Amino acid sequence: MTQDLPCKIVRSKRRTAAFSITRTGEVVLRIPLWVSDKEAARLIADNQDKLRTLVARWERAQASKPDYRDEDIPRLKAVAAAKLPERIAYWSAKMGLTPASVKITSAKTRFGSCSSRRSICFSCFLMLYPDDAIDYVIVHELAHLKHMNHSAAFYRLVEQYLPDYRKREAILKGRTL
Repeated sequence: MTQDLPCKIVRSKRRTAAFSITRTGEVVLRIPLWVSDKEAARLIADNQDKLRTLVARWERAQASKPDYRDEDIPRLKAVAAAKLPERIAYWSAKMGLTPASVKITSAKTRFGSCSSRRSICFSCFLMLYPDDAIDYVIVHELAHLKHMNHSAAFYRLVEQYLPDYRKREAILKGRTL
């Protein structure tokens, strides 16, 4: 018999139980306050196959992330400053959506973000990925100028300009479709 994966339990004012993996690879079970320790242990035991799949997917994603050193950040920012404005202008014109401002950051947990003030940020680490993935992030963030959520309407807009957006997104997540 294989050993159960270790799992941290976090209780909060939520209604359902959910498993997740942190950025450091720790498996977490989030449960409502009223769930007993015995029920939490049963959930963990009953979901070991699912957890192994989740961990394997996380490990593949980590292995597929491009390597970089902190001293690479200024070079990546320079590449982004040279490359992104042209791509953003192209997609902005095509989609009819223009951000109020664009910034290049060294964010490590997201490739892009869009604020309610119509300001878009792109991580310089996006430059470590192929052009198809870069274009996906640009279109994704521009779509937020129209839909500030991840609704069906948001994804329809993304798909209107990038019918293969799922493949492009998979590149960023280290998956193959």
